[in-house]
Amino acid sequence: MTRPALIAAALLTLVAVAHLLRVLFDVEATVAGVAIPMWVSVGGTVVAGGVATLLWLDRR
Repeated sequence: MTRPALIAAALLTLVAVAHLLRVLFDVEATVAGVAIPMWVSVGGTVVAGGVATLLWLDRR
């Protein structure tokens, strides 16, 4: 795995874990006064975790 791909996989893993922790601990999030629904974090966990997994599996 190249260094940039490894860094990207690590950062995406951190993003996925942060989204997962938000869902598990039911933390409310607001941006500019707008409440962010929980399904956004569920999607963020799936997408970020999926891309991180694909990058990890693509290591050669």
